[in-house]
Amino acid sequence: MKIVFFSTKSYDKIYFDKFNTQHNLTYFDAALNETTANLSVGFEAICAFVNDKLDKKTLDILSKNGVEVILLRCAGYNNVDIPAAVARGIKVFRVPSYSPQAVAEHTLALILTLNRKTHKAYNRVREFNFSLEHLVGFNLYGKTVGVIGTGNIGSAFCQIMVGLGCKVLAFDIVENQALIEKGVTFCSLDELLAQSDIVSLHCPLYGQTQHLINENTIAKMKDGVMLINTSRGGLLDTKAAIQALKVGKIGYLGIDVYEQEAAIFFKNDSENVMQDDVIARLMSFPNVLITGHQAFLTEEALGQIAAITLQNCSDFEANIKNKNEVLVY
Repeated sequence: MKIVFFSTKSYDKIYFDKFNTQHNLTYFDAALNETTANLSVGFEAICAFVNDKLDKKTLDILSKNGVEVILLRCAGYNNVDIPAAVARGIKVFRVPSYSPQAVAEHTLALILTLNRKTHKAYNRVREFNFSLEHLVGFNLYGKTVGVIGTGNIGSAFCQIMVGLGCKVLAFDIVENQALIEKGVTFCSLDELLAQSDIVSLHCPLYGQTQHLINENTIAKMKDGVMLINTSRGGLLDTKAAIQALKVGKIGYLGIDVYEQEAAIFFKNDSENVMQDDVIARLMSFPNVLITGHQAFLTEEALGQIAAITLQNCSDFEANIKNKNEVLVY
């Protein structure tokens, strides 16, 4: 099958070429939207990433060009109008689980970096400044960590924090019995917010979770709470977080995702003036750490993403039922 890739980076090419055995792959750097959708002419499948925009206008063009299947090389699909795709006879597949540990471990990295200020220490030492002033952190052992969403990634993160000796609270629609057996306590969202020293987001983005963390939910948190988001940017009302940072309600903020990231992430803008005033304000805080949607970026995860995406395509081509198909309920 002929597949065209959008929003392609060097690591995409390396791993998809490595795992490809039967498909014809073409790569474009451009993001997918209604202005670039005509690049799909002559292809039966398109492969898209998290910030590609597959709305009705884009889907109309893809359908007109004969695209039969959308292959998402990610777990989330909030950037795709699924009912519109189905109505146009286009099937959508995703990679629901590639390496939960990759994202869970990056979450821990954000926590430890913010807490122990290793990024600041690194910069100091490179200037031969060995002062320890203002580098005081806290022990993670014995702290209460609240995990919102206990799917594959949230579950992996829970187990890491249990292993570090933390008390782990979790909130999800369905309680995970395996996590309970490992010492995780499920509770209401309000209880989690009120008791947690660290709150970490691991839930999908859809209508009900949009701005799940907002002015009201932040008010329910402990003063000086550490808030981490490695899931989807839209879960966090960024402007509310900024206000909470200004008054010390949020003591630490670590994010690998950002609500308006499509305009700035995955490219080098170091020679340009930052046009996004919100993220520029965030970056002015000394207790904020931002990474550019890199939590998934491990060798193991990239290999799994490539292998599963290509298998999704092969199964579609062979008309084999595949559990990774995104359906309308």
